[in-house]
Amino acid sequence: MLMDANEENENVVNVEVEKDNAREKRAAEEGIKMEQPHSTRYIWKLASNMVVTLGKPLFLLHLSLDPQLQKRFLNFVDVPPPNTRLVVSDALWKCLQEWGIKGKVCTITVDNASYNDVAVRNLQDSLSFQRKLPLDGKLFHVRCCAHILNLLVQNGISEIQGIIANVWESVKYISASTQHLNTFNDIAKQLQLPNKKLILDCCTWWNATCSMLSCALEFKQVFSRFAQRDSNYKFLPSDDDWLRVEEVCSFLTLFNEVTNIISGFEYPTSNLFLPELWVIKELIEEKCFSQVPWIEAMAEKMALKFDKYWGDCNLLISIAVVLDLRNKMVLINIAYQAARQTGILLENLENLYKEYLDAYTTATDVELRQNDVSQTDGGSSAGLVVSGRNALTGRSKFERFIQSQNGFADDVKSELETYLEEGVYWCKENSNEFDALEWWKENNLKFRILSKMACEIMSILLTTVASESTFSVGSRVIDTYRSSLGTDIVQMLLCGSDWLRNFYGMKRKKKGQEEVKEILLG
Repeated sequence: MLMDANEENENVVNVEVEKDNAREKRAAEEGIKMEQPHSTRYIWKLASNMVVTLGKPLFLLHLSLDPQLQKRFLNFVDVPPPNTRLVVSDALWKCLQEWGIKGKVCTITVDNASYNDVAVRNLQDSLSFQRKLPLDGKLFHVRCCAHILNLLVQNGISEIQGIIANVWESVKYISASTQHLNTFNDIAKQLQLPNKKLILDCCTWWNATCSMLSCALEFKQVFSRFAQRDSNYKFLPSDDDWLRVEEVCSFLTLFNEVTNIISGFEYPTSNLFLPELWVIKELIEEKCFSQVPWIEAMAEKMALKFDKYWGDCNLLISIAVVLDLRNKMVLINIAYQAARQTGILLENLENLYKEYLDAYTTATDVELRQNDVSQTDGGSSAGLVVSGRNALTGRSKFERFIQSQNGFADDVKSELETYLEEGVYWCKENSNEFDALEWWKENNLKFRILSKMACEIMSILLTTVASESTFSVGSRVIDTYRSSLGTDIVQMLLCGSDWLRNFYGMKRKKKGQEEVKEILLG
């Protein structure tokens, strides 16, 4: 039987994809073999697919490498319906088992859906049999902060939902026809407006809605003049509507900046969120006393969501802030202003440090025993041979004693106590460019245990943005013409492209750029 040329080419491509995928997978396996990973999960409901993302600090055990976070898509798997809690947790467990990291994962970041609570709880119970989770699992379930911010803002801007709908319909009406677009563009040229585009949001993420409103606001005079030329255009916002749009855009500027900060995955974010959260809380409280009724109502709706998720001390965010030497306990005392919450935080911080201390002690004892065995096998060069047995020299015994006692004596302050007693670090230059991971790497010899703890806490992702971005690519891989691709091929294409992109230093567009439709004007 003769093979069709296209089929032959397709087989060659498949073989090459499989080779590249296998090579990069081996590299990823080597990278996570000795590290403690943190995973994120996001489900694409329309296609019943799930992506598992791995985030980890690169240099915990390989201090010669540059300090940076590494992110890899481990799996893009099909999860057949129904997507119940047990089905989701079982699918996650299978992914972790496939990569051999079920005994290493200590946190999982998921979006704030109700069914995730049970799924994560089931996974946590399963992982608890493999190893003791940090703080008995108090840090295990991380709710996506970007998703919570989205819920908070969406709840607030629902106060002007009718105005947003009019703006959306206006932009849609302009873009629906070439004639409409040309007329709109001619008016913009007459007014000599610098902006050359409109934005149509996807109605899912508030920052896309904010971008649409901000862009449309610059063309408010154009919309009014367009309405005079087109009698079928019925969605023109009033002058009062535009004033409200302007007020909302100004109010949401801070939220947009915070979302951009915490949505990164190439730098630590868990230590950056609390200062911004504190400013958001103050802004919402200020707007709650506004003399303008609709602004007050919007702020009160947002305050309800804020108190629901962040009213109490968030353990992970607070610990990460303390381990950022620019903050320590000073920011905690200012942000919470409650002795009870501060006490709870310090207690958990000390308990977490003790867990790392115990792990370090155990590892040291194992290393000492291995050294004893190697010295015994090494002959007289390691000690004195007496009657066929190896006796340690006095120096070796003393070094063993110092190594086992160093830092653990009761009369010696712990690394955590020493760290907290030292003053906060003041950045002489731009504080935004300060690299906390780099500092911990440089001070690894001074804080052997605390540096490991700090790096692992800061490597925890606060959002599922890294996972969600995969589905933006997924819609281009699984399109109308390639809807029958096998699940293994889809996984190879998506995960393999992510691994190769990391290998060659290529960056994907941010999620916010993919959530909007830009309408260019001539």
